[in-house]
Order: sequence, then structure tokens, then C-alpha cells
Amino acid sequence: MDNDVAAQSGASAVLGRATACAHANIALIKYWGKADEALVVPTTASLSLTLDGLSTQTTVEFLGDGDAARAESDSVSLLGDDETPAESAADERTGRGGKADPTARFDLAAPDGSVGDPTADSNTIPDTLTIDGVLQHGTALARVSRFLDLIRERAGISAPARVASRNTVPFGAGLASSASAFAALAAAGSCAAGLDLSGRELSRLARRGSGSACRSIYGGLVKWNAGHDDATSYAQPVECPMDLAIIVILISAKEKPMSSREAMRLTMRTSPLYPAWVRSSADDMTRALAAVAASDLDALGEVVEANALGMHASMMAARPAVIYWLPQTVTALSAVRDLRRHGYGAWSTMDAGANVKVLTAAADAERVASELRDRLPGQTIEVHHIGSGVRVVE
Repeated sequence: MDNDVAAQSGASAVLGRATACAHANIALIKYWGKADEALVVPTTASLSLTLDGLSTQTTVEFLGDGDAARAESDSVSLLGDDETPAESAADERTGRGGKADPTARFDLAAPDGSVGDPTADSNTIPDTLTIDGVLQHGTALARVSRFLDLIRERAGISAPARVASRNTVPFGAGLASSASAFAALAAAGSCAAGLDLSGRELSRLARRGSGSACRSIYGGLVKWNAGHDDATSYAQPVECPMDLAIIVILISAKEKPMSSREAMRLTMRTSPLYPAWVRSSADDMTRALAAVAASDLDALGEVVEANALGMHASMMAARPAVIYWLPQTVTALSAVRDLRRHGYGAWSTMDAGANVKVLTAAADAERVASELRDRLPGQTIEVHHIGSGVRVVE
């Protein structure tokens, strides 16, 4: 993990404790669909902007025998709703949301990213998790525990973990809660286990928890190379001469009615528009990177808005249709278009949810936000500037 993360991770003992902070990212060229569900390898490359103000701080402590005996079992809550297979895979094997088989753990150093026998018995390491000060319970234990198994396998330990997380990102609302959550978990967990991972290795690790989390390892503009296996699917920073900002129009902070994971599966399986969106997305990435290199915000905004609308069109063409939009969503999208007609540099983008994000220049962000508040009375509208990459804070 580059510089600040790497420098501190080597100092941690194998049975240790670490706290890391990561920020959410908003995709400008979207990730929607996986070529390999087990390894979370996407069908397309994606481009994102890591933002300030939307963060997760997570502490991971690997417990010795005495502390482990006092740890409460089966205490966990979802860190996010992104499309990792971890919670469903182990649930299907155990029938009770138990932990994944310790032999079915991915070795980050393995070139093929293989996993073990999915029919094996579950293990019983009593990991625990609190979210925003509340001890959580639920069948999603497998998601967090199996992710920690990736770290335990590489570090050569079997200690249970106590995980505590605090968030400023609404859960499951299409604001990348799982991106910041699993990026922070990857950094804190690997550091607590005494691992010294490069940025690329940490990105690959975070990807196994939540695809978009691999991009939150880095600050600013980030490209996720789709790749074709574990070793080739990772994020990397992209130099950006423009100072960009994202305005979030919070239509709804409620958990969305269908998870990204299920919506992706349904779109890929049933939408006649999905293959066309995948093909066009490759061209969109080329155009977006060219616009960034040329400092052409108009060209970047145009392709960003088109890519997001194309993704939602493919979702709406699924059978049954996946429609996250609310009436306020349409109103917000119309308001952004109206701003452009009046000379403002503002372009919309959306992830899986009802909320609308607006790409603009950082210097214009407050003025654009003010105009949006005039056009969308009663809506919560916040400006987010470029955020930093994941960092270990203690």
C-alpha cells in the first residue's frame, strides 16, 4: 500500500490492532456486472472520483485467546450492499449464515485467485462487528468473516477479529457505502495482521469485499482495470489536471429495494440492451480519459452523463425491469439539464439508487449547488471535493 499505508503496516504485530479511514468514490464511467462473480472481476473497466466527506473509519483487532473467549459470536451487520458474493456463498453452504470454510479462502498471492471446496463445513471463528456504536447481528456475518479470511490466510493466523466501524455514508442508498467500508476494512485488517501490501495488492484485496472498494484505495481520479483474473483486475490512480467536484442531490437515504448484486445479475441475464452498453462503455472510457488528458470538462461531462443513462437504460430493459428512479430523480435530472441550457457546466450521473450526482468544476461547485437548491426546494444538496486515498490513522 503506497507510502502512508505501507509505512505503518509493517509495524503491526501479527496479533494486533489498526484503524484505517477510507472515502467513498463515485463512478464516472460505470461498473455494472461481473465477468467472474467469485473473484469480483468486472465486465468493463471503470473510472471514478474519490470524494471527501463520505467516509468510513474502521478498527480491526485480531484477538488473543483470552480476548477471543470474551468475544460475542454472530455479531455483524452489512458494511454495504455492493455485489460481493461472500454473504450469499457461505449462506448457501451452511444454511445459517455461518462462516465460510477456512480452506475456501483466497490467497492473495495465488496467481489464479482460486478458492477451495465450496461444499466444505463452515468454520467457527467468532468475529464481531459494531456499526456506529451498535453491536449488530445477522446472517451477513459470512461476508465480513470470509473477507477477513483472505487476510488471515495470507498472514498465516487464525485469530478471531473484533471490528468497529463508523460511517458518514448512508447505507445502501447508492452512495458507495460498501466502497469506503471495504477499503477501510482491507487496510485496517491487513495492517493489524502485520501485512505490508502494495497499493495494487490492497486494491485487489478490497475488490474481493466490494468491487468498487478497489477504487477507494486511491484518492482523486481512479481507473479500475477490468482485467481477466485476480492478478489483472485492480485500480490505479489517474493524473487529472482538472480540479473536479461532485454535488450529491440526496433524493433518498433509504436502503434501495434491490441490492446492486441482484440487480446486476438480473440485468446481465435478461436485458437485451446490456451487451450494447458493455460495448459502448469501452468507447466511453477512451473518450473520458482523452477528455481528462485534454482538460476538457465539457467532453468529460458529456460522456459521463451518457454512460450513466445508458447503464440505467439497460437496467430498465431487464425483465422484470430494475427501476431505482423516483419522481424526484427525474426532476433533478431535468434541473441539471436546465442549468446547462443557462450556461452552467454541470452533468448528471447516477449509480444504483435514486440519488443524482452532478459533475462540475470545483471552482463552480458552490454556485451550481446554489442554483440547484433554487430549482429543487426541500432537497438535501451537498458539495464534495476530491478526497484522499485510504490511510491507516493508528
